[in-house]
Amino acid sequence: MASLITNGVFSSFSSQPFSENTKISKGSSSKSAFCYKTTKSKPHNHRFLKLRAIQSDTLTEGNSSHLSSTDDDTLKKILKRDNKWGFSKDIDSFTIRKGLTEEIVRLIWSINNEPDWMLEFRLKGYHQSRKMSPPKWSDNVFPEIDLQNICYYSAPKVKPTLNSVDEANPELVKYYEELGIPLSKKDPLVAKDTVFDSASIATTNSKILEEQSGVIFCSMSEAIKRYPDLVRKYLGKVVSYADNYYAALNAAVFTAGSFVYIPKDTKCPMKILTDFRINAKETGQFERTLIVADDRSFVEYFEGCTSPSYDKNQLHAAVVELHCNEEAEIKYSTIQNWDTGDENGKGGIYNFVTKRGLCAGRKSKISWTQVETGSAITWKYPSVVLKGDDSVGEFYSVASTNNFQQADTGTKMIHKGNNTKSVINSKSISAGKSRTTYRGLVQVQSRADNARNSSQCDSMLIGDMSAANTYPDIQVKGSSARIEHEASTSKIGEEELFYFQQRGIDNERARDAIVFGYCGDVLENLPDEIGAEAKALLSLRLTKAVG
Repeated sequence: MASLITNGVFSSFSSQPFSENTKISKGSSSKSAFCYKTTKSKPHNHRFLKLRAIQSDTLTEGNSSHLSSTDDDTLKKILKRDNKWGFSKDIDSFTIRKGLTEEIVRLIWSINNEPDWMLEFRLKGYHQSRKMSPPKWSDNVFPEIDLQNICYYSAPKVKPTLNSVDEANPELVKYYEELGIPLSKKDPLVAKDTVFDSASIATTNSKILEEQSGVIFCSMSEAIKRYPDLVRKYLGKVVSYADNYYAALNAAVFTAGSFVYIPKDTKCPMKILTDFRINAKETGQFERTLIVADDRSFVEYFEGCTSPSYDKNQLHAAVVELHCNEEAEIKYSTIQNWDTGDENGKGGIYNFVTKRGLCAGRKSKISWTQVETGSAITWKYPSVVLKGDDSVGEFYSVASTNNFQQADTGTKMIHKGNNTKSVINSKSISAGKSRTTYRGLVQVQSRADNARNSSQCDSMLIGDMSAANTYPDIQVKGSSARIEHEASTSKIGEEELFYFQQRGIDNERARDAIVFGYCGDVLENLPDEIGAEAKALLSLRLTKAVG
C-alpha cells in the first residue's frame, strides 16, 4: 500500500482497553498503580524559533539489513525516490477565492448540491467558529493562522458523473501513478476512496460491497445525496459543531472524506482505505469521515495522507466520528505522512484533527492505531467514549519527530458504562530540535462500576536538543475502578551506539534496531503490509538523527 495515514485533533482524548494480560515493557522500574513522569531535555532558548521540518534523507540499501524481507522490500521501494511524495503538479482545477465568510460557506454548499439541512449544519458551524478563539493551551508554538488567507475548496475538473477511473482526468491518473498509488489498479480485498484536495476522485469496490454484503462505502458528498436520512442521523452526534474551534471550522467548510455503514450481523469482507492528498498551494483540506458499525458488525478502516513540499504552511483540520453499536467493532488505523517542511523550518502541514469514537452499545469495541511521522505540527487526540456496558477502547500510537517538528498528541478514555475497559500504549521518538507531548485523559464517571484502565506512555530522545513531555490526567469518581499508569523516558546515546559498533553495526542500523524494538508492541497492531510501510517511514524520517 503506497498511501500514508492521518487522523484527528484535540478536544477529546481517547483511551484503550485493559486486559488481564496487558504487557508492561521491560525495563519499567515502577509497578505501582500510579506513576507519573514528566521529562524534558536540557533547555535550549532558541529551539522553537523555527517551526517544523525534516526533509527525509535517503538511506543506503545496506542499512536495511536488520529488517525482515518484507520490511526490506518495502524500504527499498520507498527509497527509490528521494522524498517520493513531496512533488506537486499543476492539475486543471476549479478553485474558489480565498477567505472565510458566510458567502463562502453557502458557495461550498451550492457547489456540492446539498440539501437544505446541510446548509443549516454548515451555518451553525460557521457562526459557532465566529464566537470561539483558537485554543492556545498546547505545547505547540506557531504563529496565528490567518483563516482569510486560505482557500477552502479546490477540486480537479472531471466529467459530471465519475462512474469509473476511465472518466477521471488523465493528468490525475498519471499523477497518482507517479505517486505509486495507481487509480486503475483494483485490489479485490480492499475498497478504496481517493481524495484529492477537496474532492473524492475515485472509489473502488463500493458497488460490490453494497450488492454482496449491504456495506455502504462512498464519499461523504455522495452519502449526503444518496443516504440523507442515515447521514443526518449520525452526523455531528459524536463530534458536534460546537465541540471545539477547529471542529466548528470543519462543520462549516468540510468537503470529501469517507462514509461507511456496516449493517447488522455483517463482517465487512474487505478492508477499507482512504488516501488523502493535498496538492493545491495555499489550500486547506477539511474532510469529514463518518463510520457507523451496527449491531454485531465488524470493519477495519485505514487512512493515509501525503502532500507536496511548499515553503508556506497549510492547514489540515479534519473530523472523524465513529459510532459503534452493540457487540460491534471498529479498528481504525492511520499512517500520517503529511509534509514536514524543509530542514530550516519552512513550510509543512498544520495537522489539527478531532477524532472520537462512541461505544454506544453493550460489548462494543473501538481501536485506534496511529503512526505519526509527518506534518510540521500535529495536534490530535483520538478518543473513545465508553457508554455501553462491557465496552472496550484501545489507543496505540507512535509519534516520531525530527528537526523542528512538534507533536502534541494523546487520547481520552471516558468511562460511562459498567465493566468498561481501556488500554493506552503511547510511544514517542524525538530527534533533532523537535518536541513531542503526550496528553492523556482517563475519566471514570460515578456510575461506571468496575472500570479498568491500563496506560503506558514511553518517550525516547535522540540527541541532546530534543524534548518530550507527558501530561496524564486521571479522574476517578468510583471506588471500584482500577487504573494503572506508567511512564518512562529513555535516550539513544553514545553508550548504546558503542555497544552496536563493537558488533560491527553502524549507527543508522543500530538506531533502527533500538527504535523498532521500542515501538514494536504498537506496530504489531497494524496489518503486515502497513506495518512494513510504517517501519520504512520511521527509518527514513530518522535518518541522520544520530551519527
